[in-house]
Amino acid sequence: MQGLILLFNRLFGTDPVKTEPISKAGSNREYVRLFCADGQTVIGVIGQSVAENNCFIYLSKHFEEKGLPVPAILSVSDDCLCYLQEDLGTRALYDSLKAGRQAGDYSTEERHLIRQAIRLLPHIQVKGAKELDTNQLIQPQTFSPMAAMFDLNYFKYCFFKTTELPYNEVLLESDFQRLSHDLCATDCQTFLFRDFQARNIMMKADGQLCVIDYQGGMLGPLHYDVASFLWQASACYSKELRQEMVEEYLDELSKLQEVNKEEFKAKLQLFVFFRLLQVLGAYGMRGYFERKKYFINSIPPAIKSLQSLLDDGVAEAYPYLESLLKEMVRLPKLSASSETFGTKSTSKYDNQGDLVVSIYSFSYKKGIPEDTSGNGGGYVFDCRSTHNPGRYEQYKPLTGLDQPVIDFLEDDGEIVSFLEAAYRLAERHVERFMERGFTHVMFSFGCTGGRHRSVYSAQHLAEHLHQKYGIEIHLYHREQNIQQTFAKV
Repeated sequence: MQGLILLFNRLFGTDPVKTEPISKAGSNREYVRLFCADGQTVIGVIGQSVAENNCFIYLSKHFEEKGLPVPAILSVSDDCLCYLQEDLGTRALYDSLKAGRQAGDYSTEERHLIRQAIRLLPHIQVKGAKELDTNQLIQPQTFSPMAAMFDLNYFKYCFFKTTELPYNEVLLESDFQRLSHDLCATDCQTFLFRDFQARNIMMKADGQLCVIDYQGGMLGPLHYDVASFLWQASACYSKELRQEMVEEYLDELSKLQEVNKEEFKAKLQLFVFFRLLQVLGAYGMRGYFERKKYFINSIPPAIKSLQSLLDDGVAEAYPYLESLLKEMVRLPKLSASSETFGTKSTSKYDNQGDLVVSIYSFSYKKGIPEDTSGNGGGYVFDCRSTHNPGRYEQYKPLTGLDQPVIDFLEDDGEIVSFLEAAYRLAERHVERFMERGFTHVMFSFGCTGGRHRSVYSAQHLAEHLHQKYGIEIHLYHREQNIQQTFAKV
């Protein structure tokens, strides 16, 4: 955080009047909104991978030069571990399509937004590849059989193996290799966004669509991104809508380069199949292992889409893989999800009232936070028994949100054991309150200055409860004047 504040000061000549952490989804990078006194805002990014940061920064500048809608890079730290970028607002295309997802039928206005996005895609793919320095990309730089195998093994180890279905490793590997070579038997001279989906398309105040999260891009075939966007499991687009949008995409693409439409559509189904396997691997990792509710809830519609593709014979050229997948999609627990593979089910808490959790960090010198809900109760945890980074000069100006302090606390280990016990108490309390239809519970973490240990603890409990239960959480780092809301999933 201190690095972002220094960048902000370098850019504006003053410190931010307020900072506001932004909830993470699948990424391990940290995002913070920083406010000027006049209300102007920028987004601060803290990433642990210098290569990933450099790639995003390079691609942002390259795309901007090509006239593509991306966030402007405003300032970069000397060590490239953090940077400031343009604030595109708080509304993603995914949010604007919520009504259509829930109704199962998209309105004329929503279809217009989807059409805008799919017509933007070929410009990113074709223009983005022009004069692209592939040495700036993260390995692998080109979609190759090896790159395809990475994703297929991701599916195998993070999803399929959790089903505990028996399989022959040699036969499965043989089909994987055939599939990976078939996928790569096409031209790979365009930019493959790799995660082109509604969550990674922001809507600015003027209605312009801007893309984010393209640092994993590479040179690759056009089909992958079309499959990623139109066959995103949670989008629940109808077959008719997908066909319509494929035609929209091809019409726009034909303005940029020659395209054999029928050949493209025939090859597209193979990429839809491959993409579904890849995202199931991601859902397994983010859902079953990291227990993030959004990804767990995305599994049933993905399984339904996979079932439809298998029924259409898309995997007939890979008979052993096809037989395993047909057996897998019949597993009842994949259709129901949540209550799977030892993952704590949250379904029994659905519709049991809208519990809101308030979590505070504070300094004991300034008193315990007041419960303004009127309910009373909850927990107050005293962090002062754990090793205090505030005793050391290099950590004094930092907070429990800054990586050096996080590393200090986690390497020491006392705070980790402390939080394990707090998690167990908090989980039990939250579950019982949801079962009984209560609407509010409060947790507070105090330390000497309300800066290091309490901030770390409050932040981690908020993220833990939100990832596990998807409930609304209001987080207040009182002494740092930082507030964050985790919206109900």
